[in-house]
Amino acid sequence: MIGQLLLALAILISLHELGHFLAARMFGIKVEKFYLFFDAWGFKLFKFKKGDTEYGIGWLPLGGYVKIAGMVDESLDKEQMNQEPQPWEFRSKPAWQRMIVMVGGVFVNLVLGVFIYSLGLFYYGEKYLDQKTINDNGGIQATELGMKLGFQTGDQILLVNNENIKRPEAFLEKAMLNDNVSVLIHRNFKDTTILLPSNTADLMTEGKKNMPFVARFKNIVENIEPGSVAEKAGLEKGDELLTINGSFAVYYDQLSSILEEKPDSIQIGVLRNGQIQNLSIVKSDTSYKLGIQLADTYTDKLQIREYGFIESFSVGSVKSFSLLVANAEGLWRVVSGKIKAQNALQGPIAIAGIFGKVWDWQNFWNLTAVLSLVLAFMNLLPIPALDGGHLLFLTIEVIIGRPLSDKVLHIAQVIGMVLILALMVFVLGNDIFRLFK
Repeated sequence: MIGQLLLALAILISLHELGHFLAARMFGIKVEKFYLFFDAWGFKLFKFKKGDTEYGIGWLPLGGYVKIAGMVDESLDKEQMNQEPQPWEFRSKPAWQRMIVMVGGVFVNLVLGVFIYSLGLFYYGEKYLDQKTINDNGGIQATELGMKLGFQTGDQILLVNNENIKRPEAFLEKAMLNDNVSVLIHRNFKDTTILLPSNTADLMTEGKKNMPFVARFKNIVENIEPGSVAEKAGLEKGDELLTINGSFAVYYDQLSSILEEKPDSIQIGVLRNGQIQNLSIVKSDTSYKLGIQLADTYTDKLQIREYGFIESFSVGSVKSFSLLVANAEGLWRVVSGKIKAQNALQGPIAIAGIFGKVWDWQNFWNLTAVLSLVLAFMNLLPIPALDGGHLLFLTIEVIIGRPLSDKVLHIAQVIGMVLILALMVFVLGNDIFRLFK
């Protein structure tokens, strides 16, 4: 997890700062430093100098920076700003050139996100499980959260806000980003409507178990643990469980519910080669853990969509900008108080967890694309010390016809840095709190 997170951050931060660097050099602006990760308190893992620029790697993997001559930035270098402006400095260039320098990093992250996302579609294609397949194979298995929202195991989801749902992800997006969500389901041979509570988004982002439902799995034996009660009872790979002690155990939720009751003996009915077999586990062998691994019954039911090279970039662009819109809507719901910040905001520990414990290149590149787009969006926010804050002040300069004073920019930069530091402390603390929740 740590390796994947550090590699993703190294790629995204380096290319973001490269966007600023190249834009600055294009207009003849001197760049004094180019650092991957922060060299807080002057401690550096590595550095070298080429031309006018010092390149290096800091020890704190929470970002990176380029120090552009003649600019009020994170270094808060008052000494340089008190001297006469030089032609190679940022402050000596027209406002439109300085705007391009500021937007350079965001532009690179935006293009990079679309590029990686699109190439992923072209190379890997798109695999997904559609909602109709779930409906045709037993419907959903409602989690504890799902039951709070009004779902029941076996429900078939048909419409959300009167729109046909082709994929489960569409439900999650609508439930997270909309109020007054209605869900049409098929239950017990009739259609009924569930109105989700107003705090659904909060419930779905609270804690670790925030999925309201999963696909319902049939109990088909994939592997049997040697020496287990399942092996002693005569279970074989490929057996499909039908009943336990006379109760239906076709689906995993039914099996787990029966075993939770800890019966003294277990009579199992299985379907094997088209024939029903009855097997017994005697009381002395009963451990309430059968020792079987169930098959993923949806593996052969995944839909696979392949894209040509041109089509992949068209679809990738649309999906990327849809993600940016969803991020903007999500942030607004946090700001407006509809979603609690501690539930919605995630730091590096939580992001590392999303990458997972196994190095999967498809998952790695997909998440890197998403992070690149999120980084572009976050940097455009009009907060001092972020690119969006610098763009805001440059826009004010264009409107009033003169630059803001260095004192005003310095104070704004300090305020912005304090806000960002407070946000970092908050998300890190929130990540740690979630680990022990």
